[in-house]
Amino acid sequence: MREIGIGLIGTGFMGRAHALAFHHAVSTFELSVKPRLVALADADAARAERCAADWGFARACDWESLVNDPAVGLVAITTPNRLHYPMTMAALAAGKAVYCEKPLAVTLDEASAMRDAAKRAGVVNRVGYNYLQNPMLKLARELIESGELGEITGYHGEFSEDFMGDPQAPFSWRCETEQAGGALADLGSHILSLSRFLLGDVAALCADLHTAHAERPHQGGRRRVEIDDQAHVLLRFANGAHGTLATSWLRHGRKNHLAFEVYGTRGTLAYDQERLNELRLYGTGGRPGLDGFRTLLSGPHLPDYAAFCPAAGHQLGYNELKTLEVRSLLEALAGNGALTGVDFQEAWEVERLAQAVRDSAREERWVRI
Repeated sequence: MREIGIGLIGTGFMGRAHALAFHHAVSTFELSVKPRLVALADADAARAERCAADWGFARACDWESLVNDPAVGLVAITTPNRLHYPMTMAALAAGKAVYCEKPLAVTLDEASAMRDAAKRAGVVNRVGYNYLQNPMLKLARELIESGELGEITGYHGEFSEDFMGDPQAPFSWRCETEQAGGALADLGSHILSLSRFLLGDVAALCADLHTAHAERPHQGGRRRVEIDDQAHVLLRFANGAHGTLATSWLRHGRKNHLAFEVYGTRGTLAYDQERLNELRLYGTGGRPGLDGFRTLLSGPHLPDYAAFCPAAGHQLGYNELKTLEVRSLLEALAGNGALTGVDFQEAWEVERLAQAVRDSAREERWVRI
């Protein structure tokens, strides 16, 4: 079997998720190309050494050496958002395929440069929107496109968590505009991506961004926060549907509330990532008093689920979705175009929407896409 050398940058939550996914993809699927874990980089050299040994990488090094290592064919980037651009551009200049976590970049200009550089390099490129690999979301899109809900008239999407909900939570890199981009970039990119996945292009939007906690504790004092804590958006889709979108990292009790409802003339479809193995489907025309939502459970009847478990209702999780994303990436590297993921072009479309949200909020007007 052909092998490809993997270089992973970053050892945080996402770095570990990537490492697990490369291991699990090999043990779960019959792959056309096998990943070989060559090098691991982190700003903390001692941590890089420990993680390389624990995760099965041949060696630890700095990220510049990793990018230029002839044994590395794919560079996986799981660093803070502001580092996506320089690391990706360096990897592309070295002729490497790139697997970058979302958001693609902090600014649309950077995202455009990354997309264009990837096209010039002619290499496989993917961005970490692994939620879209969920078999239940693929079923949701199939139900929408098949007409199960009738004509789509409305949509609401939301991605909320609570990890910044405490006003006394300290200032971190997530609070810096040039590093993170706020809740819109950190969480909102996922719901923007999911909205496009389900209903296609957005034609126009009108948005409001809000910073609820204008200062946070920092190094014994207080530091001003200039990024958004939450966003609210009105949407007009190109297919004629209208909708709303919201994102926040302040909503206490929400841990991974990536959710949507799609409304049609014949029914409603509802989903919440906190219950990622379920879809709720409501159809019109039921017996009065007995009508209501039906819960659809994931199971081996859906593509990809059976690779992990032969029994319905036994649940897939976050790491299984990341494994599916890595499987798709590896097959793309083998030249198999049947399995797809979010490439730099599609990730750029998400960043273009995010920029339109910022423009609309700043100028207090509708923006056409």
